Amino acid sequence: MRIASWNVNGIRARLHAIPDWLESARPDVALLQEIKSTDEAFPQGPFEDLGYRVETHGQKGFNGVAILSRLPLEDVLRGLPGDAEDVQARWIEATVTGRQAVRVGCLYLPNGNPAPGPKYDYKLAWMARAGMRAAALLATEEPLVLGGDWNVIPAPEDAARPQAWVADALFLPEARAAFRRILHMGLTDAVATLHPGPGHYTFWDYQAGAWERNDGIRIDHLLLSPQAADLMQDAGIATELRAAERPSDHVPVWVELDA
Repeated sequence: MRIASWNVNGIRARLHAIPDWLESARPDVALLQEIKSTDEAFPQGPFEDLGYRVETHGQKGFNGVAILSRLPLEDVLRGLPGDAEDVQARWIEATVTGRQAVRVGCLYLPNGNPAPGPKYDYKLAWMARAGMRAAALLATEEPLVLGGDWNVIPAPEDAARPQAWVADALFLPEARAAFRRILHMGLTDAVATLHPGPGHYTFWDYQAGAWERNDGIRIDHLLLSPQAADLMQDAGIATELRAAERPSDHVPVWVELDA
């Protein structure tokens, strides 16, 4: 079972590229973030034509997450539990019923800038809720993959120029500590485990020739429960898509499970 995650930075803006990627990479499950579309306006047709089921949790003009799956989806949950007043569409999860069922969570974690400030406070509170949800899912002892744009640079080696990010909400100590608390619940960072060390990036800003200079950061992560990590066969980053026509500023990350 190949599970991929991609912040597409606008589903309509990337509609020329996503079907081609699905046909070439053939993920069984694609977790999409920042779709910037309501559920009603999401263009399901091109993906259903390729054999994908589509589940969305959208929001007009902002945020929004989606799960595309070539396998049946069950028990879909929209919205991160823990705050009934939170209207931002940043979390969707479902069970993928392959040869072995896998629970997948697709998330778009808040950016948090400017920090300090209310947006950073919201980021940290959201991460605390994500940790509580992860703990509940881990307690089931079933294969689990939490994938998405985590908007956290875990370590200095995950940035080409870490000194440029020291005052940014993606790299501040509290955000990195919150990410580690989630990871240390027993989750495995798929890409970092199979491809340790510097130079592995998933985001390059549109400004200042960041892509051409390889001035990137790694903020898109696939975290696996122990049961899923036991099934892991391979993982990687589809870096080449950043050089495509009208690209997202993110590229997909993927993991292959024996499921």
